[in-house]
Amino acid sequence: MDLTGKRALVTGAAKRVGRAIALELAGAGCDVAVHYWSSEDEAVGLREQITAVGRRCCLVRGDLGDPDTPGRLVDETVAALGGLDILVNNASVFGRMALEDFDPGEWERDLRVNLTAVAGMCHHARAHLLEGAGGKIVNLCDIAAERPWKGHLAYCVSKAGIVCLTKALARELAPKVQVNGVAPGIAVFPEYYDEATRQALIGRVPLKRAGSPVDVAATVRFLVERGDYITGQIIPVDGGRSIV
Repeated sequence: MDLTGKRALVTGAAKRVGRAIALELAGAGCDVAVHYWSSEDEAVGLREQITAVGRRCCLVRGDLGDPDTPGRLVDETVAALGGLDILVNNASVFGRMALEDFDPGEWERDLRVNLTAVAGMCHHARAHLLEGAGGKIVNLCDIAAERPWKGHLAYCVSKAGIVCLTKALARELAPKVQVNGVAPGIAVFPEYYDEATRQALIGRVPLKRAGSPVDVAATVRFLVERGDYITGQIIPVDGGRSIV
């Protein structure tokens, strides 16, 4: 897919990995809808960066825990950019939850944001992505879907759900829409991880270094720009962590 003039919607795009994806797609020629919830200042700054490289950018705000938000985000994107060719479901919450601390309300909230909203975004984007030559969906997964972390039950389960959803949608939307996932390992450390924890995690990575949001963004770009014969796949971007 030639990305020049294509319209992309990236959820959770104001910061971290989502921001890198939005900038990567804009640099490749896309007009970008930047979704955010509470990070308004960062979203406004990102819009300035995208317009500075000559691409259109609109901001779409919404709480993905609200079931009405996905449809509204898609509608606002299409109204502002004139269509939708690429959907990147990046937004998620990273809540800590051990079994002994299980809380049904927090569990349901995490799954609504991390999994149900992804399905809702794909549902509402479907008709637009099927227009013309077709479009692309990239879902941000996590290697924790297959290697779950202790103390993050809802997060890991939601990411495993996205893996299955990605494969199911690839079958449903073929042949016009390709649906793939990217599964980062260490891309950005949570702020509360101390240096000893960070170094211990890096020590388990065969490449012996942390990844970056740019590494993830480059893989997303590859899938939408060059991945016309790839669908239903989950691409690890983890320095080899998933093989040990």
